[in-house]
Amino acid sequence: MKNLFLNSKLLTLVFLLLLSAGLGCKKESKSNVDANRGIVPNNFLSNSNYDQLIVEIQYVAGFQPTATAVDNLKAFLQQRLNKSAGITILQNQISSPGKSAYSLDDIKGIENTSRTQKTSGKLLTAYFLFLDADYNANSGGSKVLGIAYGATSMVIFEKTIKEFSGNLGQPSNTTLESTVLHHEFGHILGLVNNGTVLQSAHQDSNNGKHCNNQNCLMYYTAETSDIVANLLGGIIPSLDPACIDDLRGNGGK
Repeated sequence: MKNLFLNSKLLTLVFLLLLSAGLGCKKESKSNVDANRGIVPNNFLSNSNYDQLIVEIQYVAGFQPTATAVDNLKAFLQQRLNKSAGITILQNQISSPGKSAYSLDDIKGIENTSRTQKTSGKLLTAYFLFLDADYNANSGGSKVLGIAYGATSMVIFEKTIKEFSGNLGQPSNTTLESTVLHHEFGHILGLVNNGTVLQSAHQDSNNGKHCNNQNCLMYYTAETSDIVANLLGGIIPSLDPACIDDLRGNGGK
């Protein structure tokens, strides 16, 4: 009887240990979106906590960014970020969600199920989603081209970009894509007064987290179709000295 009691206690202990181990594994298994929460602009700009960056680009079939726009994005990041182990851009195709327009909740849902790259150890990741329809909150003649909606997450409305580029009297696809890609990543880097502290007064407070210099990449029109007329010369806007000073003050180049 004593042995039966001891065996029963032993079996109970083993069960509890197995249950505890199972719960522990479940707790550690975060989604790739959850693993990227809590990231701040300094994590991108400095080499302190993360020395490598992977940028994941997911696109709906037929709405892939141009190769030159991807190269331009990498050059833009290399110019401003301290990442001693390098910056890599990965691309993969996803099926169309079949929407005529996308809400922010739609976009977050797609990322939650599709994003593959997870921040861990010294590796930091960022995410771009290229979509095949407009933003559902568009109003009037101006259309949103991109949004930075999370600490590491951005969406590009590639269908809208194609509408406003590549034809007579319009900038090239590459020029418009590059402008929007750089602008949205600028928000991820904390511009303007969006997690990277201002080194001087240059925020356009009437238009949110944007620069008051009309020639700067971070001017508010750069994420909407209103920018198109300014890009006909084929020149991609760059960050002005005030924005560069902000990034340097937060660990960037």
